[in-house]
Amino acid sequence: MALATRTPTPPKTPQRRRPSSAPARFWHSTVGKKTVMAVSGTIMLLYLVVHMAGNLKVFFGPDEMNGYGHWLRTIGEPVLHHAWFLWIARVALLTAVVAHGTAAYQLSRRDIAARPVRYRHRPAHTSYATRTMRWGGVIIALFLVWHILDLTTGTVNPNGEAGRPYENIVASFSTWYGNVIYVVAMLAVGLHIRHGFHAAAQTLGAGGRDRDRLLKGVANGLALLLTVGFLSVPVGVMTGIVE
Repeated sequence: MALATRTPTPPKTPQRRRPSSAPARFWHSTVGKKTVMAVSGTIMLLYLVVHMAGNLKVFFGPDEMNGYGHWLRTIGEPVLHHAWFLWIARVALLTAVVAHGTAAYQLSRRDIAARPVRYRHRPAHTSYATRTMRWGGVIIALFLVWHILDLTTGTVNPNGEAGRPYENIVASFSTWYGNVIYVVAMLAVGLHIRHGFHAAAQTLGAGGRDRDRLLKGVANGLALLLTVGFLSVPVGVMTGIVE
């Protein structure tokens, strides 16, 4: 008499516990992560616009640029102590950068998990900026570390002078490697903004069929403006306009 064989029961996939709080559920959702990316990206974009405008003061001479650097440290006085506003802004910006990068990484992992087999042919509508967003983010993150060590702490800028941004800028862009690093990073920033602005607008509900062309035009214009504005500083140093 043949013995009946019992089909083994496949192991159960462990169920993830659903976060209990509303903020946690929001963060763990795909929509939540995209919203965090959009909001943090907007904060960083506003910072870049202000930062670029401040950088252009280098064309008005050392007194103007160094005076601007000193003013940044006195904002909020006497309510705030010296340089407190600057540190508050730095912490807020760092929070936005970390949130943006974390959300981007986790969304990327979800995308890979949902599509473990790569496409044999890339979709024709995928732009160059879209395909390089991830690498662009890595380049920008590495540049931020270099930028802080170069123009904030002066660790890699031995010819700079503490508390004198004009002299630090000239010293940094008087080296070939300083120019190469900065140019590559700013091109990556431009591509990132070109794609990210439009994506953020879509996520925050500002997009639409009628406004899509306008948003793309604004994204291209902002990317070009910021790229040219930032690159004008090293070009000014290299050509002797800033010295």
